[in-house]
Amino acid sequence: MSEMDYMNECTARDVITMLVEKRNMSILEAMDAFYNSRTFENLSNKETGLYFQSPVYIYDVLEKEFKTNRDSKK
Repeated sequence: MSEMDYMNECTARDVITMLVEKRNMSILEAMDAFYNSRTFENLSNKETGLYFQSPVYIYDVLEKEFKTNRDSKK
């Protein structure tokens, strides 16, 4: 496992935990939401550098993505 992969796994764990705690999602719902998000796609892309950011920052990016998606469906 590369260093980036390890960092992403740790970040994913923390972001999923935050989704469970802050949005009252089940673990499966939180995993599905995160792993199918553009935020996770960007986290996995080395060129974005997102993997250097803190889990709290990445959670905020994910929340903005959720809000944007919700607003665009109105």
